[in-house]
Amino acid sequence: MIKIYGVPRSSAGRCYLMLEELGLPYETVPLDMRNKEHKSEAFLKINPNGKVPALIDGDFIIWESVAINHYLAEKHRPELLGKTVADRARQIQWSIWSMTDLQPPLVDLIIQFIFTPEEKRNLHLIEKAREKVPPMLAILDSALAGKTYILGSDISVADFNLASVVNIASSFEFDFSPYKDMSAWLARIKDRPSFKKVAQLRA
Repeated sequence: MIKIYGVPRSSAGRCYLMLEELGLPYETVPLDMRNKEHKSEAFLKINPNGKVPALIDGDFIIWESVAINHYLAEKHRPELLGKTVADRARQIQWSIWSMTDLQPPLVDLIIQFIFTPEEKRNLHLIEKAREKVPPMLAILDSALAGKTYILGSDISVADFNLASVVNIASSFEFDFSPYKDMSAWLARIKDRPSFKKVAQLRA
């Protein structure tokens, strides 16, 4: 059985979303971050970076959430990667963008509001993070104009990778009203049984 290291409320969440979408059985292996279990000798043999998520499938080990989701789709439902060379390239493009552009300022907000005492919060960092997110939501909204999903009429891995990050933005009360195409797209993703199941796991 597949083992997934990291809980659904962590950056492993998008991997749970993919596992549920594919209907695959899996075992959750939580790590006690406060006690630095992710830096233990045992876990560093799985992921030398000491970060979650990591996934073990038989004797195969892979880490980095976007790579994990690509692997799962390639093995079990390759059409989720895109049906043409161009679509596959765009799928990779948007998956990478979700991690390298959209996610970092949201991680800053998570660190400041969830893990930092109020009196120690960096207000300048919070302000900068809040400034960075709306222009990127506008980029995504424009890309989704007239589309059901990011590649068009067919859902892809990129939709799950993107939705997992955009959903974080919604929890920080960003105004989504200017982004009607993005909001409609996110509602479609959130209405899927896989997303609802992961939301339950996070609760």
